[in-house]
Amino acid sequence: MDYGRLRAAALRDGEDEEAVTVDTRALIDKVLARYSGEWTTLRELIQNAADAQATTVKIRWETLPSTQVALPPLADRSEILKHIITHHTLRRLVVQNNGQPFTKTDWGRLKRIAEGNPDETKIGAFGVGFYSVFADCEEPFVSSGSEAMAFYWKGNALFTRKLQLSEGQRSSDTAFVLDYRNTTTTLPNLLSVGQFLATSLTFVALQHIEFWIDDYKILSLQKKASPSVDMAIPRDMDMTTRERLMTVQSVDRSNAQIDACYMNAIGWKPQVAVAKSEGYGLGTSEIPSLRSFFSRLTASSTKAAKAAREEKIAQATISEDITALSTSSIFIRVTTGSIMTSVSATFASELERATKKPPPKSTKLSVLTSSYDETQASESSQESGALSAATDVFASVLPSKKGGRIFIGFPTTQTTGGGMHISAPSVIPTVEREAIDLNARWVRTWNLEMLRAAGIMTRLAFTHEMTELQAKLQRAAEAAGTSITSKETAIFMNDALHVFNAFTFGDSTPSGHVSQTIEEAFWTAYKRPFVEIYSTRGVLPTSKVRLGSQELGKFVEGIAVVPSELETTGFVRKLIDFDLLSQITVEDVLETLSGKPLTEAQLPDFIQWIAKKALKGDLDPRNRDRLLDVAIAIVDKRNDRAQGEIIALGSIRNFMSTQKIPSDLPLPPTTIPSEYTKSCNTQELRALTWEPLELSRWVSFLVETRSNRSPDQDITKSAEFATRILSVLSKGWENQSQFSRDATAALLRTHTIMPTKLGMRKPTESFFPSVKLFDDLPTIECPQMKDKFLTALGVRKTVDLETIFKRLLSPSSEKDGSGQAKWSHVELIKYLASVRADIPADDLLKLMESKICAAEAGPPGKESSQASLQLYKVSELFEPNRELRPLQVNILQWPGGGLNRQSKEGNFLTALGLRMHPSAPELVDMMSSSDPQLRENAMTYFVTYYQAHSYKTFTAIATSTRAFLPLQGNPKKLVPPSGCFTNEAAAVLGFDILKRELHADAQKFGVSRDPPILECIQRLIKNPPNTHRDAVSVFQYFSSRLNEINSTAVKSLGNAQIVPVAQRTRASGILSQGSVGEKSGPIVHLSPRHCYLGSSMMYGDIFDFVDFGSAANSFLSACGSNNEPTKLEIAQLAAGEPVRLLSVLRSHEKYLDLLRSLAVDMSTIKRDKELWRKMKSAPFLLAFREIPSPSKAKASEQEEDEEAIRDYHLATPSNIVIVDDFISYNLFKDHLKCAPEEDSLETFYGALGCPRLSTIVQEELRVGPHSEKQDNAVGLRKHVLERSKLFIHEYSRSTPNAIKHDAKWLEKNLTVSVVGSVALRRSLRVSGQSHVEKRSAASSQTKAGWVLYVSSESSRPEMYQVGQAICQLILNRPTQNAYLFFEPFLNQDLLNLRARGYNVDRILRAKAAQARIAEEERRKALEAEQARIREREQEFIRQNQAPTTSTAVAAREQNRTPPPRMPGGFSSPDDEDMLEDLPIDMPPSPPQISQSRKGKGLFSNLSKRFGFDYNDEADERLKHFMDSTPNHGLLPPTSLPPTEASSSGSKRGNNEQDGKVTNPAVVQQNLLNAIKSTRAYDSSLLYSPPTTREVKEQATYCDDTAAKDLTLLADAANGMRIFVSSDIPHLQTGAFLSSNHTAINSFAALLKDVGDVYQIPKNVLHIFYDEGGNTIAFNRDGSIFCNLRFYIQLHANQRSGEDRASAAVWWWVVLAHELAHNIIQAHNADHSYYTESFIQQYFPKMMLKATSLVGNDLPFPPGLQAPLIPERRGTGASTQLDAPPPYRER
Repeated sequence: MDYGRLRAAALRDGEDEEAVTVDTRALIDKVLARYSGEWTTLRELIQNAADAQATTVKIRWETLPSTQVALPPLADRSEILKHIITHHTLRRLVVQNNGQPFTKTDWGRLKRIAEGNPDETKIGAFGVGFYSVFADCEEPFVSSGSEAMAFYWKGNALFTRKLQLSEGQRSSDTAFVLDYRNTTTTLPNLLSVGQFLATSLTFVALQHIEFWIDDYKILSLQKKASPSVDMAIPRDMDMTTRERLMTVQSVDRSNAQIDACYMNAIGWKPQVAVAKSEGYGLGTSEIPSLRSFFSRLTASSTKAAKAAREEKIAQATISEDITALSTSSIFIRVTTGSIMTSVSATFASELERATKKPPPKSTKLSVLTSSYDETQASESSQESGALSAATDVFASVLPSKKGGRIFIGFPTTQTTGGGMHISAPSVIPTVEREAIDLNARWVRTWNLEMLRAAGIMTRLAFTHEMTELQAKLQRAAEAAGTSITSKETAIFMNDALHVFNAFTFGDSTPSGHVSQTIEEAFWTAYKRPFVEIYSTRGVLPTSKVRLGSQELGKFVEGIAVVPSELETTGFVRKLIDFDLLSQITVEDVLETLSGKPLTEAQLPDFIQWIAKKALKGDLDPRNRDRLLDVAIAIVDKRNDRAQGEIIALGSIRNFMSTQKIPSDLPLPPTTIPSEYTKSCNTQELRALTWEPLELSRWVSFLVETRSNRSPDQDITKSAEFATRILSVLSKGWENQSQFSRDATAALLRTHTIMPTKLGMRKPTESFFPSVKLFDDLPTIECPQMKDKFLTALGVRKTVDLETIFKRLLSPSSEKDGSGQAKWSHVELIKYLASVRADIPADDLLKLMESKICAAEAGPPGKESSQASLQLYKVSELFEPNRELRPLQVNILQWPGGGLNRQSKEGNFLTALGLRMHPSAPELVDMMSSSDPQLRENAMTYFVTYYQAHSYKTFTAIATSTRAFLPLQGNPKKLVPPSGCFTNEAAAVLGFDILKRELHADAQKFGVSRDPPILECIQRLIKNPPNTHRDAVSVFQYFSSRLNEINSTAVKSLGNAQIVPVAQRTRASGILSQGSVGEKSGPIVHLSPRHCYLGSSMMYGDIFDFVDFGSAANSFLSACGSNNEPTKLEIAQLAAGEPVRLLSVLRSHEKYLDLLRSLAVDMSTIKRDKELWRKMKSAPFLLAFREIPSPSKAKASEQEEDEEAIRDYHLATPSNIVIVDDFISYNLFKDHLKCAPEEDSLETFYGALGCPRLSTIVQEELRVGPHSEKQDNAVGLRKHVLERSKLFIHEYSRSTPNAIKHDAKWLEKNLTVSVVGSVALRRSLRVSGQSHVEKRSAASSQTKAGWVLYVSSESSRPEMYQVGQAICQLILNRPTQNAYLFFEPFLNQDLLNLRARGYNVDRILRAKAAQARIAEEERRKALEAEQARIREREQEFIRQNQAPTTSTAVAAREQNRTPPPRMPGGFSSPDDEDMLEDLPIDMPPSPPQISQSRKGKGLFSNLSKRFGFDYNDEADERLKHFMDSTPNHGLLPPTSLPPTEASSSGSKRGNNEQDGKVTNPAVVQQNLLNAIKSTRAYDSSLLYSPPTTREVKEQATYCDDTAAKDLTLLADAANGMRIFVSSDIPHLQTGAFLSSNHTAINSFAALLKDVGDVYQIPKNVLHIFYDEGGNTIAFNRDGSIFCNLRFYIQLHANQRSGEDRASAAVWWWVVLAHELAHNIIQAHNADHSYYTESFIQQYFPKMMLKATSLVGNDLPFPPGLQAPLIPERRGTGASTQLDAPPPYRER
């Protein structure tokens, strides 16, 4: 959408322009006087004084005495002041200043809102600050110089009056007098006021402020400033802001002192709080505090108790005399800069548009700080402790206490984020001046540039602070006679901390951008990246200062570093983040080391530092080598030596470890001693390219240089020295590389370095001490040496095995001298186990094949005491174990009868093949032996060690053919594992069962729980059970194994004859031919597929049912047995023997149930094509025929709910019909066999070939001639199409696949035609019967499509027949339910449908869219309104030109009520006859104005306002009777002449007492003229009263003189009494009632409905009729009479709901007028007021009543059918007619 074009069109073609108005009081009260900040009024008035160049401001609050608490008698000034503070309320605030008096311009701006001070040097910009005085003051007063101005209100408008003062009244001061709006405002918190004034004096150009309460001077503030001193601007500092809009030209600095003299009352807190109805301001002490809350909860804490005591003491001191004066001072310094601005013309104009003043060319910007000395001096000027805190008026002045703020003349809520205040008068604030405006584009840019300039100024202030700090250090160093050292810097550490904290920026509030912008400019002000920093060598640039390092400080001195006290400050942390401070560099260390050697204490620290840096990669190889080359240490310096040993670290190549080589042993010269590297690990030292001293190199050094040392240090000569060396080598042997070990071993093998008991020998000639076979062996004498080390050197552990066998196992040496064996197999094993690692593999194999061990041969209980004479291989023996002895196996003979399996001997024997336990096959052999004891022992051992010895892995035991398992019931019989089972239920099939005691271990022996299922099946088929009991056992067993039976087995079992059944005489295997009641007979075996489980009431006498219990039945069910016959079986039976089946079932309901079950499985039955063909021709379907009642001739007298008699018969499908046409069924039911009326059965019957009734009934539509009037056909077609969409949507949801054609097809193919008559002839093709029915609607297909014919014989078509005709077009299967479902959619309106839950919003939205389109034509319609009114007036005149008679008879003849005509109905002959009775010259009725040309009226808007927000259709219907002329339909019964101007009164004249009602067009013209005469209040157009024509009824609207001539005539149908004028002859009253009975009853019902709105009793309202006069209604002593004549002429012929609602509203207003006369008799303003009040009060109820009248669009007004004659009243109930469908075009 092009909004630009729309705006241009609105400006070009829119309505008259209107100025925007404002409610001054609302603007001031809701906006201008409601500031979020505290003391806004004082701030604005003090700022006014500063702008007027004042030096002194006096603030005085005048109070009102308390009306409840009297002044204490004989009180001193202190007590009086206490009373004032505690009990007085505020009366007035007076603010005076000695500035320049107001000029004429100032007075003008004061009374104009939003016209600020255009002076760019002043702070005021918006012109609304003064109006903050209205927060508490209703009418302020201002006096300045010789003039004064008073403000006062007139309604919601604010006015002023200015007064010229006389000479005696004039004053050089300017005073603002603010009288408080109420007298309940308590005094403000004095301390809060004082703190605000002290802070305000900081930057404001004032010198003195006084604060008074009545005649008590509470506070006096005096500001003094020193002369300013220019500050030098550094050359490398950039003084221009980032956007280049502002430049700092010059900077000066000055010191200021603010002195305060105050009464103690400023800190006094009353002990007893009084109830305050309204407080002024919110002091700090009054703000709710969580700290105070929690302090009460933790009052027992020492800190809280101490604070409470101090507070109590302070208040006691103050309370002694609150008028006592105290003084305090603060000292501050202000750095002020002159800012030059440079903005473009565009920027300046935009800024001037926003602030109403041009941007200043130059401005000032100040930074307020307080040095450490000044802060201390300020604190020392105040009293200490709680008393000082209670009266501290300077609490918010010093920025170091509560943080800095932005001052725009006065402090704002915006903080700076640092410890300094910034005064920027040219910063543009928000309207309330509480914050900086950072939202508007141009204002935001300006303010950000001002903040950047503030950042530059802050950097200058910081530089100056650091310069002063350096000067202090210089003076202290000169006094000490040294340079600046850490001693001097420690003296001024607090000063440095104060400066750093003040210039450390944090987050600012409420806008965080402020501190970020200032800080950015602070750090970037210098062109070079550096900042002055406080270091151990004084104030230096950050480029010359380093961060301190604890490691480097141990060996590097003289570098300027940041003191540790400052490292944690935020300022230093930011320097680190910005990379302005760095750590000590390599160059710094190089410079230090090159000038001074390291001491012995510094050398380890240096090595540790450089090693760690090199390892971490912080030092590159080049710098590492540079540091090592320059590093020299002097060590081992003693008192007796002038100088110590010099170590040049550049020559070191190795390092040593105390764990490897002791320090007192000789070392190579390139190795650094370990005492200097003990704090470093190996990786760190390797990072210095130093390598560990290898033992091989060290040993080589010792061997090669042994001649240069004394003999006691010769490794080949000194056993002690060699032992020490070998010990070191042994300890570090494993850590050496293989190459180093090989080199060392090769070097030492050739030298006599091994001490033995026979002297120094080579390693290969020496033996281990454990070799004790011979005494003449040279065993070594080196204790605590590793075997691997000695072995690597060649020291021998064993004697070769050949010698052992020769010397120890030879026959000559087996016995000693006494004849005893010299060696046993036990001792041999022990020795061999000790030297096992040294036995070659070939010798070990030889041992495994040698028979060297004996078995146990002792008596029982002492088996291990004797050894067998026969020797065995180790692999032929079992370990000594008492569990194995019962198994009769060979066990190794071992002393004590037990062998530790984990010992050396046990491991060695295991390696040689000693067996731990017998194998599973061996145990099987034992269990199958002939020895019963051995069998039992073997079985027990097998079960016991089944898991431990992994016998479970021996799966072959299950297939073993060895018989070793006993049976249950026959334990002597042994069978293999496959010959028995554990499930005792299998015994029913003849299987053997394992002995019950072994069942728990059956799985271990490989015994299965059950026999193979196939074998079981074979046994069952071969030997089926013969009795019911046997069958239960067998089938229950098989049910437990159902999951094992596969499909092949199921098939075999299903066809096998295994089920015992009592025999019956059978045919075809299905249906018994014997007696139905036969239940027993000989036992036969049936297959499971041919019998059924359980029992059946329906099929029990037809099929064989068995029941063996739930478990057994589950087996049979798996084999194919069903709980009941299948549908195919039932279908076979039904098609083959339907008559017998029906006789067995004995009930057609059961037979229908059977057919229903077949219908459900119809798809399954259809698969058997042969069966399906049989069923189509078999007479098995059940059909009914209604038997005619004997009293058929008296059918009209039958009760409606009497049920018909139905006779059921079996028939073939072709002889049965499906009822799908209920009307045809009612016509031909005597000749039809019908299918049951169920959807499922009808579908089943239809599939079998049953025809539908509609297919055998031939319909022939006969229509009469086409009617000439087809207007209503268009409306009906639109209505049908609209409602069909709803019907299709809803019906398809409940009945899927029911829709044949959608709404689009219907819209395309349907036409509606009105014909003279519609008749439908139905003929039954089977028997030839026929029937003819007259209808009001029916459809038929023509060449052009489908046509809906509507008969004109009825006033409106029967919507049921319309729906029936449409359903036949759009539904696949139209039914009676469909017709009934469609009917409400056609009869009900959209609102009722929506109330019933249907979704009609889419249609309503479409109608809303049509209404919006119609809205576009509203303008033209309004322009034509005047012309239409004139046409109506002329039409009314023409209609009333017919001559009138003076007699009631003629009037009644002309007032003959036409027959009622349904709104939207079709033409009828009666209508035409009635038109023919009218005068010939009477013109036709004016055409009705289309609803589409009307906009929404007053009624629509009010309906939404009262919550009755209906859709557009309802709005259209409602506004029809509010906005349009009532559509009278037929012409009024009496023609009236045109109304002329008449005088008021009730006398009958020639022109006004003729019984004619004033032309409605005259009233409408008067109303339209009144609307056109309206104008805006400030419009330039002159007011012209509307031209009106007189309405004769307005003067005698409710003249009650007519009551004198009334006579009671009759009662209406609802009991309302009817009166007539006495002018009507008595003989004509009957004719009057007869001819006007419809109008009378309609009028009575209408008055009853309107009276219900006011809740008026029915008997209060009356109807009267006269033939002349202007009285519409009158109130006679509370009884209300309404004129029937006006109703007849205006409303009687209105039939639609909208017209009835219009009439109801008309008479509702009449009743309101008459009810008002119950309060005021005369027609005056009071009566009009109460009339309007009645209308306003009861309008919502009337709205509901009118809505109901519109919605219930009845064809006839209520009560038309009731007679008027009293004796027939109430004898019959009126028929409630359904609402007609709204298918007419509205």
